[in-house]
Amino acid sequence: MDIPQLVFNGLAIGCIIALAAVGLTLTYGILRLSNFAHGDFMTLGAYLTWLTNTHGVNLWLSMLVGIAGTIAAMLLCEELLWKPMRNKRASSTSLIILSIGLALFIRNGILFIWGGSNQRYDLPIVPAVEFGMLKIAYDRIIVMILAIIAMVALHFLLQKTKIGKAMRAVSDNTDLARVTGINVEWVVFWTWIITGVLAALAGAMFGLITGGVRPNMGWFLILPIFAAVILGGIGNPYGAIAGALVIGIVQELSVPWLGSDYKLGVALLVMIFILLVRPQGLFRGTM
Repeated sequence: MDIPQLVFNGLAIGCIIALAAVGLTLTYGILRLSNFAHGDFMTLGAYLTWLTNTHGVNLWLSMLVGIAGTIAAMLLCEELLWKPMRNKRASSTSLIILSIGLALFIRNGILFIWGGSNQRYDLPIVPAVEFGMLKIAYDRIIVMILAIIAMVALHFLLQKTKIGKAMRAVSDNTDLARVTGINVEWVVFWTWIITGVLAALAGAMFGLITGGVRPNMGWFLILPIFAAVILGGIGNPYGAIAGALVIGIVQELSVPWLGSDYKLGVALLVMIFILLVRPQGLFRGTM
């Protein structure tokens, strides 16, 4: 496969990783939570999208159902897990262990309900369009367009809206933001909503371009997502987008030499290299 095709495929995967990485970096920047269950929330959103779509609902409306279900699950976890742990001032180690347990719970719940087989959306097969040296698949174009729209909307929200400015203030200094009158719990609430939208959208789109959804898809994506967050600077959503695109392209470019089985190893190698050379990431870790 030629380099331009690999780069195009890497951009499509990078857009999906970017959506998920932005959500993960928001939860860390605002809640100081390294959420290892983030990938499994992506899987949950993809399965809810698939379930709705296979009952005769349009894919785009199905995505809205998947987004709503993922937001509800995240808000439920906030009330039952994360808020009580914050009130007890739990250590970051305790939060990481809890998030890993939550990831296992979600994944095994999906296995119990829907089984371990790959599931496919109810969609017609559309042939790829040849454009010069590239074979452009319709679903990858849709994924990239949706990802760009979501990122632009996020930029507008963070920079132009009241809640976005409050989120940036809480990310900089939670105690100072509370003293100045910002409702921190309201910011947390909106953080989970935004994170749920991005996670479900990323999961549904990943299932779209890979031919189906499976219970462990989010777990295998969590390493590239963390690599993108670290590469871009922890807590910086714009850096996470840039890092995700780099990870996506590097992973795809490694396929001709290493094979597709070693994509995760490539993401891990990039993450280790960045931690050794520039632990703060390529960009300053701030919103």
